[in-house]
Amino acid sequence: MIILVGPSASGKTEVGKALTSRHGFKKFVTTTTRNPRIGEINGLDYNFVTVDTFLKKIENNEFIEYTFYNGNYYGTEKRMIDDNTVLIVDYNGLISFKKSSFPNIYSYYLICEEAKRIKRMENRGDTKEMIQQRLNHDRFKFDSIVLEYVDEQVVEKDMSIEEVAEYIYKDYKNKLENKK
Repeated sequence: MIILVGPSASGKTEVGKALTSRHGFKKFVTTTTRNPRIGEINGLDYNFVTVDTFLKKIENNEFIEYTFYNGNYYGTEKRMIDDNTVLIVDYNGLISFKKSSFPNIYSYYLICEEAKRIKRMENRGDTKEMIQQRLNHDRFKFDSIVLEYVDEQVVEKDMSIEEVAEYIYKDYKNKLENKK
């Protein structure tokens, strides 16, 4: 399984999409208790469950990690782990996965210049205040501690999103091959 981690607008979502469309990876679908938004599909965007169901899954130790955020639970279920899956997580999710005993989980920290990240956030409609909040949060969260948990750092500087995805794909396949 490929885990993508990095600061806001570092390209995680687009790299994940490239891996799914070009190489047949499946998107790791997380579980939540929040209501679906318009256009979201159960089992594709999220696994939507009730609070009671989520709490039973916690009790049954079905999650690698979970959190309560903005009035809803979110979690990553163990049953979704597969060698042909890609998952985007935050700092805490990365640590939980790296501490798990599941084999073939490789993480990639996407590094992108701040100016490029700001431009991406502006292009997707983030406000100046939101952008500044994200930058401050990322400076705090993505420090040297993260680096001890990632398998590879990928610097996007002179690569397109597609080239980053290709690099990660080849590196991941090489890591799996070398484990045999």
